[in-house]
Amino acid sequence: MNMEKDRFEKTKKVGILGILGNVILLILKCTIGFLTKSQAMIADALNSAGDIFASLMTFIGNKISSVPQDKTHNFGHGKAEYIFSMFIGISMFLVSSKLLYDAICSLIFGSNLIFSWILVVVCIITICTKLFLYLYTKKYAKKFNNILLNANMNDHRNDCIVSTFTLIAVLCSLNNIYWIDGIIAIRNISMDWLYRNKNTY
Repeated sequence: MNMEKDRFEKTKKVGILGILGNVILLILKCTIGFLTKSQAMIADALNSAGDIFASLMTFIGNKISSVPQDKTHNFGHGKAEYIFSMFIGISMFLVSSKLLYDAICSLIFGSNLIFSWILVVVCIITICTKLFLYLYTKKYAKKFNNILLNANMNDHRNDCIVSTFTLIAVLCSLNNIYWIDGIIAIRNISMDWLYRNKNTY
């Protein structure tokens, strides 16, 4: 298998693995987040929704960029990596704005968070899953110097941090400190948006 074909196959595999992992996390976070009314967990679910889109863009962008040069593209289709990375950033800005508004409202009017140990379990599962995806993606991002994989690698690392802060908010609610939930939701959304724009434009 030549280097370009191997690059394409490995990037495709990373994209598919990212989609499957994030679909599972999205279902978990959305279900538990809405049941417990945790703004931080809902914001974390946004992370997973964005990750699914990012992984999908990685998969499509990788497929297009792997197409060899032709008469209208003398240097191949490699720029597709940059274009699809930009799509990731724009979509997340739009969704983040809505969740940011909801998080601010929860701070002003009070949080309705209902503590549950399953929130803690979901946070730990997310952190472990994202750490694995980060290390796996990093291996091939460095090997192939792929901008799409690099963006996904940084995204997985960011998600570990985001979920750690979500865990802090959940544990604080155990001690009846509910306002932390709204603060961390805003912090998670802002951090997610900044990281995505830094790594996708």
